[in-house]
Amino acid sequence: MMRWIYKHRFMMLRRFSQLSILALYFSANAYGLKILTGNLSGSLLFGFIPLSDPFAIVQMFAAGAIVGINALVGAGLIVLFYMAVGGRAFCSWVCPINMVTDLANWLRRVLYLEKVERKVWLGRSVRYWIIGLSLVLSFITGVAAFEMVSPISMLHRGIVFGIGMGFAAVLSIFLFDLFAVKNGWCGHICPLGGTYSLIGQFSAIRVKHNQSNCTLCMKCKDVCPEKQVLSIIGKESGVIASGECTNCGRCVEVCDDNALGFGVRNYINKNG
Repeated sequence: MMRWIYKHRFMMLRRFSQLSILALYFSANAYGLKILTGNLSGSLLFGFIPLSDPFAIVQMFAAGAIVGINALVGAGLIVLFYMAVGGRAFCSWVCPINMVTDLANWLRRVLYLEKVERKVWLGRSVRYWIIGLSLVLSFITGVAAFEMVSPISMLHRGIVFGIGMGFAAVLSIFLFDLFAVKNGWCGHICPLGGTYSLIGQFSAIRVKHNQSNCTLCMKCKDVCPEKQVLSIIGKESGVIASGECTNCGRCVEVCDDNALGFGVRNYINKNG
């Protein structure tokens, strides 16, 4: 039992983080507990610290909206935070859709759907094209285009406020990830993940690889939702520098060789 807990320690911490954040939003709406109010696009922490989704703010600028100073400060705080802990840590430690896609990924393995020939192909760059398309549509329509259809916002509103039509969108993502493309939504389509991957290019907390310990079992690549970031595995020691890494810790959990762990980028680069 203790070994199982140790091998899933980051997964359990991620679920605790995701569910705790949802619980704080829900408590603010249902019980007036004003620790974290608002939604994932714009929030107040402790009633006075603004937090804003940077991608939502950029869409608002593209739409020609006047953005308040609190929203700008909130976006700045979020950017600085994720530049420290890893941009796509949002995807694996905060975003509620991650629980849906992780369930689909687990079922793919249980049902041996990995063996089925994939019928749909999507490049990793699609999410960046969707970022551009969202900004163009925001400019044309005068509204934040992705925010109007975001399944992340739909699911969050449904859980926290009990409103919205998020079920159909979430079910679509689940079935798409289960039957069409492994990690299809988070790994290929979601523009919010693409935005945080750009921020993550500069992040300080990174996964580190010790090549001398690696036995090339490749368990890390089997579980990684962005396995292309693990290109140095078995080749050289160093930092997993790609901003597309979600810092989920699954590769660290499954590594029996003590070849992977977390560290600070500059320290890893200087000390190997």
